[in-house]
Amino acid sequence: QVRLVESGGGLVQAGGSLRLSCAASGGTFSRYAMGWFRQAPGKEREFVTGISWNGGRTDYADSVKGRFTISRDNAKSTVYLQMNNLKPEDTAVYFCAALRTINPNALGGQDGAAYADWGQGTQVTVSS
Repeated sequence: QVRLVESGGGLVQAGGSLRLSCAASGGTFSRYAMGWFRQAPGKEREFVTGISWNGGRTDYADSVKGRFTISRDNAKSTVYLQMNNLKPEDTAVYFCAALRTINPNALGGQDGAAYADWGQGTQVTVSS
């Protein structure tokens, strides 16, 4: 089990950028595939992006491709989400999630139910 703490959320105007961080502790971070999910008010949680534990593979929701970039620093036990050209529809609470895997190239997938550990979330609000 790994403990996850997100940070970096805030209020930004449309077209702006934010970088979210998710710091992990209590586990061997370099053996976890990581994912970012988000949940807007009144909507279901949705997959945003994921990364394998060696950083070699990534996956993005169509809605964020070309605007968001996921990365990780295993030495710092941290995964990042760089969000550019933000839109009002990106407004949501953003959560990071971890899935322990034995395959360094494995992604956690787009189903949140596959992830065992979750952070508490960080609010991102994009004004028009």
